[in-house]
Amino acid sequence: MSDTDSDDQHRDHNQHDGVVPILPPNAPQVKHNGFTRWLGRSILRLGGWRVMGSFPNIPRLVMIGAPHSSNWDAVWAFAAKVAMGLDVRILVKDSVFRIPGLGWMCRRLGMMPVDRSAPAGVIEQAAALIRDQERFWYGLAPEGTRKRVERWKTGFWKIAKAAEVPILGIYLHYPERVIGVGPLFHPTDDMAADIAAIRKWYLPWEGKHHGTQ
Repeated sequence: MSDTDSDDQHRDHNQHDGVVPILPPNAPQVKHNGFTRWLGRSILRLGGWRVMGSFPNIPRLVMIGAPHSSNWDAVWAFAAKVAMGLDVRILVKDSVFRIPGLGWMCRRLGMMPVDRSAPAGVIEQAAALIRDQERFWYGLAPEGTRKRVERWKTGFWKIAKAAEVPILGIYLHYPERVIGVGPLFHPTDDMAADIAAIRKWYLPWEGKHHGTQ
């Protein structure tokens, strides 16, 4: 299910400045801004964090991040996103965007409104966004909470399956302060087996307060 061979052919894109890698050409990217790139790198350096691994050279995928055990996860993840100029989109309930001043900030951070009451449902809305865009990386935390959970939410798998795109695993390993990039996982027709295999891959990585098992 995992696909490491397809990533190997893109290793030449994975130049690294010691803090974050250079993104491959097909990864969605925001317009270059020297200040925000510097700010993101500075936050990572101050915290002692770095991004390790190769990002796949493909235009559409579902990105998952785990273990999620602390509000600090968002700080390091957004710093890495800004430092690389990576355009990862996150769906947030549309009511948040109606709060004065907050909607603008959410959009700047790559968040998009989703109507939870729509007949199509959140999964189909997310899958349609991925299918309809030339480049679209959709990100979410499969645990759905900062607490340790026995079961992951299945939405990420259903979205990837509906959009016919692979899943990219990203981990935050606090003992070494590494944000790591994993191989691509291609959904099969066996959701339970796929999620079990992905969770097994996450076993070595430890969040601030717990791992994924």
